[in-house]
Amino acid sequence: MKQFEESVYRLIVETSTNLPADVRRAVNRGRAAEDAATRAGLALTTIAQNIEMAENEISPICQDTGMPTFVVHTPVGSNQIEMKKDIFKAVIRATEDGKLRPNSVDSLTGKNSGDNLGPGTPVIHFEQWEQDNIDIRLILKGGGCENKNIQYSLPAELEGLGKAGRDLEGIRKCILHAVYQAQGQGCSAGFIGVGIGGDRTTGYELAKQQLFRHIDDVNTNPDLQKLEEYILESANQLGIGTMGFGGEVTLLGCKIGAMNRLPASFFVSVAYNCWAFRRQGALIDPDSGEIRDWLYESGSGISMQTESEQEASAAKELQKQEAKNREIVLQTPISEEQIRSLKVGDVVVIRGEMHTGRDALHKHLMDHDAPLDLNGAVIYHCGPVMLKDNEGWHVKAAGPTTSIREEPYQGDILKKFGIRAVIGKGGMGPKTLEALRDHGAVYLNAIGGAAQYYAECIKNVNGVDFMEFGIPEAMWHLEVDGFAAIVTMDSHGSSLHADVSRDSAAKLEQFKEPVFV
Repeated sequence: MKQFEESVYRLIVETSTNLPADVRRAVNRGRAAEDAATRAGLALTTIAQNIEMAENEISPICQDTGMPTFVVHTPVGSNQIEMKKDIFKAVIRATEDGKLRPNSVDSLTGKNSGDNLGPGTPVIHFEQWEQDNIDIRLILKGGGCENKNIQYSLPAELEGLGKAGRDLEGIRKCILHAVYQAQGQGCSAGFIGVGIGGDRTTGYELAKQQLFRHIDDVNTNPDLQKLEEYILESANQLGIGTMGFGGEVTLLGCKIGAMNRLPASFFVSVAYNCWAFRRQGALIDPDSGEIRDWLYESGSGISMQTESEQEASAAKELQKQEAKNREIVLQTPISEEQIRSLKVGDVVVIRGEMHTGRDALHKHLMDHDAPLDLNGAVIYHCGPVMLKDNEGWHVKAAGPTTSIREEPYQGDILKKFGIRAVIGKGGMGPKTLEALRDHGAVYLNAIGGAAQYYAECIKNVNGVDFMEFGIPEAMWHLEVDGFAAIVTMDSHGSSLHADVSRDSAAKLEQFKEPVFV
């Protein structure tokens, strides 16, 4: 199979850069259901722009290309050992070309392998079947949504929903609770795969398998079909909305599967996937290794513009101008006085230098000095995709990462270094909110997954520190212009994230009573 490595490489590139048609249609349905003038509507518009930018630039839709997970069905007699070697070669090549971010990290030392290879990475599941094609599928599921996966052991007591028993009602409550607990941290509006039964391992595997189903398919089990439809309708009544900003659209798809279980165990496993639902597959000739057909319809040619946008471009330009008039420009370094004038809901535009910082950097700064003066600075929770040539480093993708991971450190670091703004996604907790108020700083929510949209705002890479942490965790010093984000936690003690969480908790209680009787 001389062409197999090339076919896998093409599969990786297509999965990373071009959302399939069924996902695009689901996003467009979400946009149609949301008021374009709201924060959630603005986020969905940005998402739509990012999808088209990624396709046009052949660059990652989201900078977090996740843990590449391949599911491969092979005819009897196929050499799976050689296929695995070719998959490894394709992954290395895609990483070198900036289609995958180097995401394989040693769990004990924290060292990044740099090529996405290492014990357990990438994930490859082989299974033989009686057909004469090779069926290979790939899902790129980022860490932000992976962290919102959840597994329930029934019976259980669930916040807002009461007791969940070992029946369809208990399953229903678990799935709704799974959507509620994700809030905006999984880059909603999202998709979920649900596995009922199995053991702890196979339950999660079944849940992830559901994510390979087509969004518009119909479950062959009538009870699960009704449950899928119910969850999709009910979850969108929780008011969590895109990015957790509040709104009408929280969930874009729900797929549920069931398998037998042990008498003593009853697991409900939920795999949460962000709006950047990157999965694709191909049928491959077992002799040549060439792609015979794609398994999901290509998204190319499906416009992400709404019908109203296409029909009213003049009105759209007027809206864009009005939005610009409401924007507040912040030039770094930023003063405390400027920060104190901001409030939740303000749209700000950053100009000047900002600095990326994730888990490794925050931990390091707790006990060490910063490599440069951070007084009045902006820290961006981001692990970009970077490529280097003779002219230096270039940003290929640069969306925000989930901020709540930095909650143990953020407040202390704000005060220690005089940082005035933190950019991320999903919001942060009470310790950070208190520090924002006491020190005079704000949290700015960027649009999760919009890696191309934000990469375009980065005009230069001024430098980098801590490369020993690996590319995603290094401290990149980036010159930006036109970097827009929304104030969701201000210096006066207000938090949009806390408000949405409280409101959605109250709405969750309406689903406490039985439905399937």
